[in-house]
Amino acid sequence: MDYHFVLQGAVDRLWSTRRAEPEALAALEVFALLDLELMEAAPQAVSFDTTGAPTMFVRVSSVPRLIGLLEREGAFTEALELAWRLAHFGQGEDVAARLTEKAQALVAEAAAQGGSS
Repeated sequence: MDYHFVLQGAVDRLWSTRRAEPEALAALEVFALLDLELMEAAPQAVSFDTTGAPTMFVRVSSVPRLIGLLEREGAFTEALELAWRLAHFGQGEDVAARLTEKAQALVAEAAAQGGSS
């Protein structure tokens, strides 16, 4: 869990410096992806011991921050993929649903524009 919190803290710190140091966003992406990969490789690193109950995971802020950044940049496919990966930890389902709707609307809009040309 310590590694998760170090990575999450790094993402938070990089986010706060993004205006003064725009190159921090590239490092933010690396650390957020590492955090998600840590979660996927070792879910116990981000879960609470809930003997006899469903697994409870800590609230993650690093990956949603990256998802939001990707969405603002128009990288919906990448943002959606990360949201679904995060959903395995009981987080991000609402974001994944919203991004799915947005992606479907964009596809429909593109199809309508292609058909009207």
